[in-house]
Amino acid sequence: VGIDILKQGGNAIDAAIAANAALGLMEPTGNGIGGDLFAIIWDAKSQQLYGINGSGRSPLGLSYQTLKQQLETLNTSAIPAYGMLPISVPGTVDAWFTMHERFGRLSMDKVLTPAISYAKNGFPVSELIAYYWDLSVPRLSKQVGDFVNTFTIDGKAPKKGEIFKNPSLANTLQLLADKGRDVFYKGEIADKIDAFMKTNGGYLRKQDLLNHKSEWVEPLSINYRGYDIWELPPNGQGIAALQMLNILELYDLKSFGFNSTETLHLMTEAKKLVFEDRAKLYIDPDFGNIPVKKLLSKSYAKERAKLISSRANNSLSAGTQMLENGDTVYLTTADSEGNMVSLIQSNYCGMGSGVVVPGLGFGFQDRGELFSLDPQH
Repeated sequence: VGIDILKQGGNAIDAAIAANAALGLMEPTGNGIGGDLFAIIWDAKSQQLYGINGSGRSPLGLSYQTLKQQLETLNTSAIPAYGMLPISVPGTVDAWFTMHERFGRLSMDKVLTPAISYAKNGFPVSELIAYYWDLSVPRLSKQVGDFVNTFTIDGKAPKKGEIFKNPSLANTLQLLADKGRDVFYKGEIADKIDAFMKTNGGYLRKQDLLNHKSEWVEPLSINYRGYDIWELPPNGQGIAALQMLNILELYDLKSFGFNSTETLHLMTEAKKLVFEDRAKLYIDPDFGNIPVKKLLSKSYAKERAKLISSRANNSLSAGTQMLENGDTVYLTTADSEGNMVSLIQSNYCGMGSGVVVPGLGFGFQDRGELFSLDPQH
């Protein structure tokens, strides 16, 4: 799909959006328009990197107290992966249109046409996607809404090679192609979401969608052995990779050899150290200061590396929430002019919350599962 868009005269930004729209349809086990998007864009004209953070916030109506009461009713101390409680505002659609407005070339109508066509006419489900789809159906079929009608064939996940259609998603994408992002955040899609959530005990409201906007952010970088490596700043966790590289730069990995015991030990220990920082210090920047400069400094890496010995570290204090199966899709595009896009987009965990508004063709993400319940965090 991405290559076809380039052949039609589109650029890397158009191709990324088109490919993402197709992936949301064909790999609903990892991403879709009920989720969030993050991207780094290299603009050949200005010779500059741009970051876009298309992540949504928690619903205004879901206060800390309400959440605690709901968890007590469910007899659990952790935010569940499914249902209404982990749903946050879907940011993908706004991110597409925000990227497109600034850098796109073809009309959004043309960019979304391939995904609309495949949603209407069907596509053969690939082997690995069919496998994950089948794992999700038993859990998500029980959630309120239209999951079964939207994502199963006679109550079962599509098998590998089986043709799957999503006419409701085709409709939704067609509305976006015809009327733009406002139909999702202000118009009839927002109204449908609002009405459904009110009726079914959900917390997302039209006001949450109205308030939503993507943010242009400055990518952050470190130099690793002569290469500048770029990531987006928090609230995402990309800078963890930069912290790990700073620590690993202190060791002669080449002399240890690829996949050697020493190399794997160092990589694992560096990751443990950084994930401790991630759990403690990576937060929503709207609600506190993150010591980014210190975290990305070479001196801090040296300080942290002192905690690595020849033995495996098993007593790090932070990081209480272990994710078993979080995953996402990654795509990258480049065009003949030198524009490039590096993009991730996800439902957060698998197929997300399992909550599907009838007639819309997509499930809502469950990113709220990872929110901290510690009011001091």
